[in-house]
Amino acid sequence: MDEEMIRRALVRIAHEIVEENRGTDNLVIVGIRTRGVPLARRMIDIIQSFEGKEVPMGIVDITLYRDDIHHTTPRPVVGETDLTIDITGKIVVLVDDVLFTGRTVRAAMDELIDFGRPSRILLAGLV
Repeated sequence: MDEEMIRRALVRIAHEIVEENRGTDNLVIVGIRTRGVPLARRMIDIIQSFEGKEVPMGIVDITLYRDDIHHTTPRPVVGETDLTIDITGKIVVLVDDVLFTGRTVRAAMDELIDFGRPSRILLAGLV
């Protein structure tokens, strides 16, 4: 995908998220580190541009939640999880660049549940 295609996809996804959830109340956007974080930031900027409301954002690093952590490297590099928002009862949109095997998303959902009980977890990805 080129930059314009990515922009259009993010605008479309952002509108669908707001329409599906009837606004931005109780909405939290969470980027999956690494490639989901810049997409989540862009999506928030897009939503805020047409809704005029601030949308909270979080970041999850799923390194320690991966089911293959013992197979990848003896010393995994763990990034920071930044999820200071209480997600209990919220609609959480997990953002990543691609969905392939689903293992990253599953690990991210496992981590989210350790932080609270969202009312819904949605996935937004480009591919």
